[in-house]
Amino acid sequence: MKWLQSREQRELVEQIKASRVRLYRLAFAWCHDAGLADDLAQEALARGLARLEQLRESARLMSWLFAILNRCWIDHLRALRDDLDDEMLADLPSDLPGPDSHAERQQTVNRVRTAIAALPLGQRQVVTLVDLEDFSYAEVAEILAIPMGTVMSRLCRARVSLRELLMEAPVAQRQLRSVK
Repeated sequence: MKWLQSREQRELVEQIKASRVRLYRLAFAWCHDAGLADDLAQEALARGLARLEQLRESARLMSWLFAILNRCWIDHLRALRDDLDDEMLADLPSDLPGPDSHAERQQTVNRVRTAIAALPLGQRQVVTLVDLEDFSYAEVAEILAIPMGTVMSRLCRARVSLRELLMEAPVAQRQLRSVK
């Protein structure tokens, strides 16, 4: 039986290592800094590997890792400004500079990223977890340690804001079909 446990544990370790790209992508969506996103993803992986025995259900591995990433992000923000509380964190602005590109697809991607970056932090976190990472409302509530009603209201406000921000563009640029 001990062999099965160690085999399952090895598989979990491999799944954790394979999740690095997803962790980085989400961290980048939250902070818009490639170096910081890499550090946050690495820290989340290290904490996850160090605390593997705390994982209760292996089927919930990804939501568990994303919850760890959220803690790493909050720890980083608190280290920057010790006087911030969770409500103030939700209102931190973000400015995403888009790369210079003439391709229409890249312009659309840049516009969507810029619109997401303009959202308050709480809305940005919820919309990226639900719409980009395909987590359920319940999983997002668990990851961010907030009530499910808060997840739903933040998501609703985020989508309304995104729609308004994206519709401000000239008609010639409005060819957004899919955000994913």
